[in-house]
Amino acid sequence: MIDLSWMAWTWPTAIFFIVIFAMLAGMGAWEYLSPGGSPRTGILRFETTRGDRLFVSLLGSAFICLGWLWASELSLWYALIVCAAFVLLVFRTV
Repeated sequence: MIDLSWMAWTWPTAIFFIVIFAMLAGMGAWEYLSPGGSPRTGILRFETTRGDRLFVSLLGSAFICLGWLWASELSLWYALIVCAAFVLLVFRTV
């Protein structure tokens, strides 16, 4: 078992960063196997690639979670549902 007490991390925090790393590694592997990712112009009217859309979705999800913490007493698990919907929306339309 990994001891995370040296940095006062919790398991949810560690899982969060592991998931971010896994997403970046997965996108890197996808780009290696299928270079280019067919850039496209979406509703923001500028050309984006898969990596751009991942960056926008991660940044937007961070702001959603911060806003959730500021505006709500509900669990962040509900914000995760909103973030998942946001990621799908970004990858579909941006």
